[in-house]
Amino acid sequence: MSLSGKVAIVTGSGRGLGLAYARELARQGAAVVINDVDAEVAAEAVRTIEADGGKAAAVVAPVGNTEVAKQLVQAAVTEFGRLDILVTNAGILRDKSLLKMTDEDFDAVINVHLRGTFTCVREAFAYFKENGIAGRIITIGSPTGQRGNFGQTNYAAAKAGIVGMVRTWALEMKKAGVTANAVIPVAATAMTKTVPYFQKAVEADERGESMPAFFRHGLGFGTADDVSGLVAFLASDEAAGITGQAIGAGGDRLQLWTHPEAAATEYREGGWRYKDLVANFGPLFGGKLQSVGEEFLPLPEELQPEARPAQNQPLPAKVG
Repeated sequence: MSLSGKVAIVTGSGRGLGLAYARELARQGAAVVINDVDAEVAAEAVRTIEADGGKAAAVVAPVGNTEVAKQLVQAAVTEFGRLDILVTNAGILRDKSLLKMTDEDFDAVINVHLRGTFTCVREAFAYFKENGIAGRIITIGSPTGQRGNFGQTNYAAAKAGIVGMVRTWALEMKKAGVTANAVIPVAATAMTKTVPYFQKAVEADERGESMPAFFRHGLGFGTADDVSGLVAFLASDEAAGITGQAIGAGGDRLQLWTHPEAAATEYREGGWRYKDLVANFGPLFGGKLQSVGEEFLPLPEELQPEARPAQNQPLPAKVG
């Protein structure tokens, strides 16, 4: 087991994707600190990992503030003697279109996703640096942070911000031998049961069957276990040379996302004034404007849900 002797924290790991990540890390030999806001859910996650033959302990607290971040790191050291891996998975949703989104909706999502990632990573890196540990930081992004999604201003801002922080941390942590990467998952969770587009995929998964190839291969949509292998790999010594990356996983698909780069560049001596842009922007850049959101092919007839929704709906970020 490649992670034998390692200790990991996985925030938001009582159920769903977070639990899948924690179980895979444990299968690879790591002791795991489970984190959830529900004490019974956290306790059940610990029992599940122990039943698999792994080691686990739980911290019941909402991530966001520095005190909880310190508590998580201290739990790893107290329970298992050290810390090597941090996976920042905790998150919530408060989906509303812009004019309906309140300050509270925005702040709640930013606090858990973005601030929670920041505070936990800061504490983990301080521990790594103080103890000379070449640790692993694995954050969880989303297709929404990469492409945008209707009704998710807060979530898109948080997930895009996480990837931005990862690029910065890769620079700041390099000398210490610590890596920082973002995983962009697209996987079935309890939330996808409410999305008609994915109905046949979720039903197949619940029956213990493989999802149809249209989903697994065509859309890169799969199970939590399809993502957990990437998390464990990035936590391993084999991934020591990988840092500052955004890597997508789902179904049969693995993706390395590009960093933002200029799609087109033009120069004009003396700079670009208003009248120059009016006259030239369309001819120079009109055909090179970038798309937003996710687009999907219509479902094949045999994969249509019972109540057919409108086609070409954007992928809900809830799936990852």
